[in-house]
Amino acid sequence: MSDEGEQLGIKPLPEALSIARGLDLDLVEVAPQAEPPVCRIMDYGKFKYEAGQKAKESRRKTTQISIKEMKYRVKIGKGDFDTKTRKVEEFLDEGHKVKITIMFRGREVAHPELGMKILENVAAHNADMAKVEAAPKLDGRNMVMVLAPDKRVQADAARRKALEAEDAKAAAGVSVEDAAPPQDQSSVAPTPEQQPPTAPVGEENE
Repeated sequence: MSDEGEQLGIKPLPEALSIARGLDLDLVEVAPQAEPPVCRIMDYGKFKYEAGQKAKESRRKTTQISIKEMKYRVKIGKGDFDTKTRKVEEFLDEGHKVKITIMFRGREVAHPELGMKILENVAAHNADMAKVEAAPKLDGRNMVMVLAPDKRVQADAARRKALEAEDAKAAAGVSVEDAAPPQDQSSVAPTPEQQPPTAPVGEENE
């Protein structure tokens, strides 16, 4: 079989090798169990590379996206909140969805607005990475929300940050120019090199 899939018929091995070498290609056995065995003329290096790329793409598409969970207490401190929320950000960055669970204790369940505030803060912190896939809702003594990575949101955030960086750079350039107005040469004392020439020493009194 030729490199274009054309049937070349039954050929002795030396002749088949000669044809392949004449095309600067390889002779590869593709069906060794057939009678006679089937070979194909091809660029084997290119074939292996393309096969590897296809396998890699296939693995990427079949990667299991799991749902991670992060639990918060209503009376969580700022340090713990920041630590847990950074972990949520890591999960989202890895492509996982994250279930955020607010756990109420005792009479705290009578104040769902406290749990809602925490969920809103978590969502706001990750607004440049994710969208709210499942809105906050009460589930027994817990309140849950699900965040999911959003490539469109991430792309918009990246463009916005790039524009902000350009604006900041431009503003910095303008402020530097404004901070250094031209000097009034009439009010500047002359340097020693600019002083008018004086008489040689010993001739001042003449």
